[in-house]
Amino acid sequence: MEKAVGNKTSSSNFIKNIVVEDLKEGRVKEIITRFPPEPNGYLHIGHAKSICLNFELADEFNGKTNLRFDDTNPVKEDTEYVEAIQEDVRWLGFDWEELRFASDYFEELYNRALLLIKKGKAYVCDLTAEQTREMRGTLTEPGKESPYRNRSVEENLDLFARMRGGEFPDGARVLRAKIDMASSNITMRDPVLYRISHSHHHRTGDAWCIYPMYDYAHPLSDAIEGITHSICTLEFEDHRPLYDWAVAECEMEAVPRQYEFARLNVTNTVMSKRYLKQLVDEGIVDGWDDPRMPTISGMRRRGYTAESIRSFCREIGVAKSNSVVDERYLDHFIREDLKLKALRTMAVLRPLKVVITNYPEGQSELLPAENNSENEEMGIREIPFSREIYIERDDFMENPPSKYFRLFPGNEVRLKHAYFITCQDVIKDENGEVVELHCTYDPKTKSGSGFNERKVKGTIHWVEATHAVPADFRLYEPLIVDNPEEAEKPFLERINPNSLEVQQGFVEPNMKEAAGGDKFQFFRHGYFSVDAKDSTPEKLAFNRIVSLKSSFDPSKA
Repeated sequence: MEKAVGNKTSSSNFIKNIVVEDLKEGRVKEIITRFPPEPNGYLHIGHAKSICLNFELADEFNGKTNLRFDDTNPVKEDTEYVEAIQEDVRWLGFDWEELRFASDYFEELYNRALLLIKKGKAYVCDLTAEQTREMRGTLTEPGKESPYRNRSVEENLDLFARMRGGEFPDGARVLRAKIDMASSNITMRDPVLYRISHSHHHRTGDAWCIYPMYDYAHPLSDAIEGITHSICTLEFEDHRPLYDWAVAECEMEAVPRQYEFARLNVTNTVMSKRYLKQLVDEGIVDGWDDPRMPTISGMRRRGYTAESIRSFCREIGVAKSNSVVDERYLDHFIREDLKLKALRTMAVLRPLKVVITNYPEGQSELLPAENNSENEEMGIREIPFSREIYIERDDFMENPPSKYFRLFPGNEVRLKHAYFITCQDVIKDENGEVVELHCTYDPKTKSGSGFNERKVKGTIHWVEATHAVPADFRLYEPLIVDNPEEAEKPFLERINPNSLEVQQGFVEPNMKEAAGGDKFQFFRHGYFSVDAKDSTPEKLAFNRIVSLKSSFDPSKA
């Protein structure tokens, strides 16, 4: 696991400024934040921004961060998600002060609900969900009070206890806060605090058949844990009055404050857990960790590093207004992270066999090659060379256009780390397809020999044929492509049919022992990572993380 740097100083932002002022004025003595996911899916890149913000903010001021699962909806939650989320947070380089669950507080949340009832601040309502929606009103019209709103405290206490006892079926009754049905903020129009759900909970089993709503459990859980700065995204801004109401009316000892920031939106990327789950459930992708998915586990499998994601999250900053980040900005950070780390080697994705006719039969040699031209400390390796090699099919054209400098009949090119070769003959099958090239080499042109009698304009890569290691190469495009013309189409109709292309080729023999997660820069192709899930001893599988270059200018992002 990569470990985040302790006490890393982040750039200034409005939340950090609030923290500085709170500490300076003595409003808080210690910063305590939390990352509070609901265990109903896997984390995605948007969650990574929140993780980095919460953990790094507390770390910078010698505070603490809890990992808390807001597990209040047993119908959608699962221990698989709990375990996956913990793995993702640790992989990103963070560790929590305490591992908590909202379900740890179910008894206290229930007792605080009793307090609300006794204070006349909550009541049991028998309206159906549809009736409740119809009576809630609109942005321009006030809501209508429930006919059950003025039940006595005694009746409400009795009904609520019977709700907990399992006497009523799902949906028969709810507990609602008694606030203001004419409020300009619809969230404050007597929101539901508890609903009946005879569902098995992943931690509490069948001990409960009523469960608190998120907007009730979340602020009270923050208060119970002594969270000082409850950081969430802008869609919860309208919920802040309810957050403050719950903390105040439930008479919580600690009083956390909620602060909202703009969520992360990335071009060509879907951030909805509902849509991501749909992709998984309908088999459109290979699970939550499909390398095309924007989930942290999918990005890890594809080959993104924790450091690149953390750097990306820091650089995009924390703001109050929504914006969309170009996906190529993230690609910039993975290139920056890997350029001095990744072994630079050769792979042929679409192989075309070349026979070097004047190279001695049965003979081979080992040629030196630097592992990373920008990092001499990575040393050199030796690669085999013989009479038969593979080159990229795209590096040959029988009838090339002008200014085509790669291989064609009669043309000479440089083989990276090896010799100059000249194409002499083209071998075709019965369908007229090129299946083999016959070339000659000039032994005086060996790489590193200092030969400079003539120059060639083209340099191509290759892999020696008899020792080549077979491999699958997965080339990716965005799973969902932003296109205004298709914005109104149903989600599944916006899937990019070309999001995955698989090529079967070869890599250098020194990569035979490559392990899952190992990363390489393939000459001219980009950065790739070994897929731990699909690689076998007989055949490696590589996921392309990112191409080598982009027209994107990060300084203008």
